Amino acid sequence: MTTVALGMPRLPAAGVPDVRLPADRPATGALVDSFGRVATDLRVSLTDRCNLRCTYCMPAEGLPTLPKDSVMTREEIVRLVGIATRDLGVRQVRFTGGEPLLRRDLVEIVADCAALPVRPELSLTTNAVGLDARAARLRDAGLDRVNVSLDTLDPDTFATLARRPFLERTLAGIAAAADVFDVVKINAVLVRGVNLDHAADLLSWCLERGFELRFIEQMPLDADHAWDRAAMVTAAEVRGLLGERFTLEPDDEPRDGAPAERFVVRSPGGRAGGRRGERLGRVGIIASVTEPFCGDCRRTRLTAEGGVRDCLFAHTETDLLGPLRAGAGDHVLADLWRGAMWGKAAGHGMSDTGFDEGFEQPERTMSAIGG
Repeated sequence: MTTVALGMPRLPAAGVPDVRLPADRPATGALVDSFGRVATDLRVSLTDRCNLRCTYCMPAEGLPTLPKDSVMTREEIVRLVGIATRDLGVRQVRFTGGEPLLRRDLVEIVADCAALPVRPELSLTTNAVGLDARAARLRDAGLDRVNVSLDTLDPDTFATLARRPFLERTLAGIAAAADVFDVVKINAVLVRGVNLDHAADLLSWCLERGFELRFIEQMPLDADHAWDRAAMVTAAEVRGLLGERFTLEPDDEPRDGAPAERFVVRSPGGRAGGRRGERLGRVGIIASVTEPFCGDCRRTRLTAEGGVRDCLFAHTETDLLGPLRAGAGDHVLADLWRGAMWGKAAGHGMSDTGFDEGFEQPERTMSAIGG
């Protein structure tokens, strides 16, 4: 098994490895790890490029981008997704970036993956800039749902966070998605001193339109390595902020390995008299740092250059693209993937109060990994 230490993005290594799975690994085709978790959710980064420069992700000047020949082609993506769904038990595939809409062949990638013998549920995480022109085509190609990043509804605040004045373009993309998809989810990151007081307004806006909003704790995956645990807005703080305007109740539906803890949102009216408020919808909170869910993680990731990552915070990844281009068969690639996931750590190394001993932020940023 070929495992490489991470630094700057690299070209795939040449050659077909002689793969030997660990002797203590169960005899199963699934992506099982040594703690008994089974990965059924694949995140595929289609590009490391992005048209925004969000402060919690990228520096203002951007980052060096991968050489074109080191990025997976449409055919290579579809082949690896096909192996994942046919041989490894993957049932959900989400396309990420960077910004996946920057792939000119995105519609074709979706169509090809939707036509696989074992069809996965297909979703897209995007900033929605340009989605208005492609939403219907993506739906027709087989995309099932979209997740859109939107941290604020205020144009000035949006420009401050994204370093681009693209709020109207994002909202146009969301509107187009709502016209053609049954499920639209909104992802938001709260930054202290910038958009913290926008949380309840953003939730209200989503509830009115039938969108499910998920607040995500800011993670130490920024390019500037400026993440500060003390400054991060925690899940408990988000619940408190929302509780000033709404009533939150734990959702009865099983979490089933999902990263978001979901709550039913109700209006506060009538609570004092013993009556429950009107049900308005749901909200989710992804507390990766303060309330980690590593014990039930079901995700596996492919970087844009074909590297398997078993965790966002991993410091190694297993190259599939090099062996693929060197002529490796599907069974070799599948076993490489199985071996990569078998070694997954018990957790990401962050506790509810800070970093466990020895935790180090990965060199790769979120834009270079894929969400």
